Amino acid sequence: MAHVVILGAGVGGMSMAYDMREQARAQDKITVVSNHPYFQFKPSNPWVAVNWRTRDDTTVDVGPLLERKGIDFIAVGCRRVHPERNALELEDGHEIAYDFLIVATNPKLAFVEVEGLGPNGHTDSVCHVNHAVHAGKVWKGFIMDTDLRRRRIRSKVPMTFVTAEPYIGHLGLGGVGDSKGLLESAMRHRHVKWICNAKVTRVEEGKMHVAEHNEDGQVKKEHVLPFKYSMMLPAFKGIDAVFGVEGLANPRGFILIDEYQRNPRYRNIYAVGVCVAIPPVETTPVPTGAPKTGYMIETRCGRLRTTSARCWTATSRIRRRPGTPSAWPTSAIPARPSSPCRRSRRATSTGSRKASGCIWPRSRSRSTSCASRKKGQPSRCTRNTSWAYLASRS
Repeated sequence: MAHVVILGAGVGGMSMAYDMREQARAQDKITVVSNHPYFQFKPSNPWVAVNWRTRDDTTVDVGPLLERKGIDFIAVGCRRVHPERNALELEDGHEIAYDFLIVATNPKLAFVEVEGLGPNGHTDSVCHVNHAVHAGKVWKGFIMDTDLRRRRIRSKVPMTFVTAEPYIGHLGLGGVGDSKGLLESAMRHRHVKWICNAKVTRVEEGKMHVAEHNEDGQVKKEHVLPFKYSMMLPAFKGIDAVFGVEGLANPRGFILIDEYQRNPRYRNIYAVGVCVAIPPVETTPVPTGAPKTGYMIETRCGRLRTTSARCWTATSRIRRRPGTPSAWPTSAIPARPSSPCRRSRRATSTGSRKASGCIWPRSRSRSTSCASRKKGQPSRCTRNTSWAYLASRS
């Protein structure tokens, strides 16, 4: 039996919980750990902030939903991840041991990095449903151009868009098609001004201080922007539970992963979503990170579902060594075979896989000989390396 713990109950965490329950065996245990008892659909938070939706419209209690699927749920935050002993230390003092850990947490919102930023300062946010509710109470939806037009007061409310992007439509991706022209046109049409290559230095009540940079990253102009209402998204960091864990997280606290979404050092820890360390697409005068969208998270969840489920199913036969950072002895993993045979997925998903001990996908041909080897050569598919190769590659 393997115990799979999923840290986080957002888009990534809930997707992984359902997927893993479907992929894992009946005797495997799935547990979700979250600091909130509810799931919040963050793309709808701007609607909550303008009172087009309520909190109840965009949140749902996850405990009963997970229980129906045979998934355990613990609504207690994680204080610290201890990968050296495969355990989570919770805020209430309890510890949970795991065989495999999937980190799918939301980020820590770094409001403290800018003086006066955030709901406890002088700006609002839609990064959390509580922030969105607060934003709606502060100014009854005075955020969106559409809402202002509905109220017939748009002409009385000047707008300025402040962004670290080098140009409108960069989107953290170096632009997508004609995104620059399209978004600039849309903003001009709505009489929205903008300041690019900008960094907010501090916020006072009704006043925002913004430094605009040139292409070399030097400050070329200081702006003081008066406002009646300000919506600013803060920088993201990793959660405190993983911050500073050497080999697990980078200096900002984001989880380090390889091409299989697995941590290179602690090979029984995986990560999806905003918590993952992703390098910027390109260097910009003011650092601009790559976006982490819901679509990207769901796509990565699908990939992780395939690789991780195969991995812990194959490796669960191995006796776990206490105190090791991995659920299997990594020193026992042999080198990858140079040319594994390609067998059909149909065979690997049924009892024939267990009978043969082989995890290679079959070719479409019914022949059992390796499609990649020359005639007369022995097959490279062997039972004694199948699980180990899967563990090293999944």
